[in-house]
Amino acid sequence: MYNEYFGLEESPFSIAPDPRYLYMSEQHREALAHMVYGFNSDGGFVLLTGEVGTGKTTVCRCLLNQIPDTTAIAFILNPKMSVQELLATICDDFGILYSPDSTSIKVFVDLINTFLLDAHAGGRKVVLIIDEAQNLSAEVLEQLRLLTNLETSQRKLLQIILIGQPELRQKLSRPELRQLSQRIIARYHLGVLSRKEVSAYVSHRLSIAGIQDPLFPHSTIRKLYRISGGVPRLINVVCDRALLGTYTQSKQLVTPSTLKKAASEVLGEVQSGVSRSHRKTAAWILSVCILIIVSAVLAATYYKDRPQDTVMIGTEKADSPAPVELKTLYWPDNQPMDRSSTMSFQELFRLWGIAFQPESDVSPCEQAEAGSLLCYQDLGNMDLLRSFNSPAMLKLADNRGNEYYVALTVLKETTATIIVGSEVREVSLNDVESFWLGDYVLLWRPPHGYKDVIMPGEHNRVVPWLAKHLALFEGTTLETEKTFVYNDSLVRQVKRFQLAKGLIPDGIVGAQTLIHLNTAIGNDVPTLDEKQEDT
Repeated sequence: MYNEYFGLEESPFSIAPDPRYLYMSEQHREALAHMVYGFNSDGGFVLLTGEVGTGKTTVCRCLLNQIPDTTAIAFILNPKMSVQELLATICDDFGILYSPDSTSIKVFVDLINTFLLDAHAGGRKVVLIIDEAQNLSAEVLEQLRLLTNLETSQRKLLQIILIGQPELRQKLSRPELRQLSQRIIARYHLGVLSRKEVSAYVSHRLSIAGIQDPLFPHSTIRKLYRISGGVPRLINVVCDRALLGTYTQSKQLVTPSTLKKAASEVLGEVQSGVSRSHRKTAAWILSVCILIIVSAVLAATYYKDRPQDTVMIGTEKADSPAPVELKTLYWPDNQPMDRSSTMSFQELFRLWGIAFQPESDVSPCEQAEAGSLLCYQDLGNMDLLRSFNSPAMLKLADNRGNEYYVALTVLKETTATIIVGSEVREVSLNDVESFWLGDYVLLWRPPHGYKDVIMPGEHNRVVPWLAKHLALFEGTTLETEKTFVYNDSLVRQVKRFQLAKGLIPDGIVGAQTLIHLNTAIGNDVPTLDEKQEDT
């Protein structure tokens, strides 16, 4: 309706996963790089996860545009089915004929195996892509693992790409699925866009649709970021309605008030912080509340009457050492919880030795960039943070339903030092894992000239820095010849380093590899095993 009015050739904010409109943020580039690496490897599973609307399916379709036409591909969009139904669907997508009244798992598996052997003999690769894979049952996932058992001495004959929401990662971490998890050769988790990326994302989509005019001023982009939280699908929905509203008002630019009204129409009442809560669905919060409600009621009197800053861990026995007094993770009643993110970022900035402006309109991550640092945010567990060995901001949820942020500054074997508001507390790791939602943000210092992930064979200004620091890590002498090409020799060094640090040895140099390298060689970075005496 509004396309002709604004001079657009087509609607720029359709939610269809059109690869032409894929905005390649650093995260999306790295996600696609991992997908390409997984496809070019010798089979197994490839895992791509992310919150609803972050662009997972679009990245996958972008991958499909790059693979040879000779590849046999099956794409399953609704995998909520039984083992027999899934196997039948796989046969349908690959064009494998079977008897209509067949219900035998063995019959389906034999037919699929025959198809895989024939494809291999004909030099064709076979790929199965499953979207919304968080809906797969453990039984179906195990059957998929069994399908990948067919292999030659060089490679497996079936490659499976799983795309799903964050709960898919949690499901694959279950003990009964550990064999499947061990077969994942490449994995990536897509996060949301930063405010700077939201501006670039909107401009990119408008450009693809045929115009270069800035229909969304900076003030509107700031409002859009707060409303959408950087989720691409929400950005599309809100911007589409905002352009319609601007058209009906006969205006040329989308104002913040028009955007807010549009958001209210398509998303409901817009409130500050809505975007952040989007990352953890209301259903998940409700399930947690149900699990803890009985214990919460029983403990209500106890929490009301006791001092809220300490809890005793352990039991006293005549021959046992005195119990250790550990602080709780509850937010201080006398401090503003809505400033928890700001207070936690302030602590991270202090540890890195750069100034932080808590009242600035510029986001913390943009302030970090001005100080030659970058934010890295993802979902993870305590083992992952221990491997990073870097102070981090964690998102917690207590059993009163409150969500807030804290700073993790020291990590020991069984305890951690956490900054809760302005208070320093030592807590048990069990407490942290009980309260922590898995979200974390940490700061890191990229090499000078770093812009994006580095792929094998690329010409990149960071390559000399990479060669020097890998030599320091390995204790070897750096070759005198200086090159900017990420060559095979350096790729092999990177893979050795990634393997040593528990990373996927794919040779792709992204944020995780560089963070580990900085920490490994002691590149003047704060770590979790150093006590911060001046806190």
